[in-house]
Amino acid sequence: MDQTKQKNKTNTVYIGKKPTMAYVLACITQLSEGNSEITIRARGRTISQAVDVAEVVRNKFVKDASVKNIVIGTEELESKDGQMLNVSSIEIVLGRK
Repeated sequence: MDQTKQKNKTNTVYIGKKPTMAYVLACITQLSEGNSEITIRARGRTISQAVDVAEVVRNKFVKDASVKNIVIGTEELESKDGQMLNVSSIEIVLGRK
């Protein structure tokens, strides 16, 4: 794996079940460590929380951050009983201006 792909993986914040501010703190930490871009990724019901995280980071904490790219899509996952499910996903890239 080349360094570009490795670096991008460490700049990714995956949204889950934690409170919104936990992910906001993770994003701020990534940006303050010198990363010029971070990626916020979410699937299913956590998509709205990912948007909230991006907006809080942009509007409250890192005023010079902007949305560089948004990618939406559908991922196929296998459920516990073996059935294939389609789950919506979003990837928001934030970067400093």
